[in-house]
Amino acid sequence: MIKRVTSLFDVISDNASEAADMKFRADLMITLRDLFEDRGWKQADIAKALELPQPRVSDLMRGKIDRFSADKLIGFLAKLDVRLKPSFADHKVTCEVQVAA
Repeated sequence: MIKRVTSLFDVISDNASEAADMKFRADLMITLRDLFEDRGWKQADIAKALELPQPRVSDLMRGKIDRFSADKLIGFLAKLDVRLKPSFADHKVTCEVQVAA
């Protein structure tokens, strides 16, 4: 029998919770990278804003999800005045990214 997967993370882990956590962390990292790109930030700017040493910024930018917890990534967003606002309507869960003005 062929097992169908919807994500690489489903292949990496047979545990659905672990795969979901990896997907969530990857999505958070993509969101952070998009914010940095939108702001035109270089790694030095990111290091200063997030109070991280350059090697950790490099890990973040290279998508090394094993190096960051979801809590840490959400904390990075908070330092950038960004809030994730999940909601449920019409049998769907969505998550809005709110950037403080």
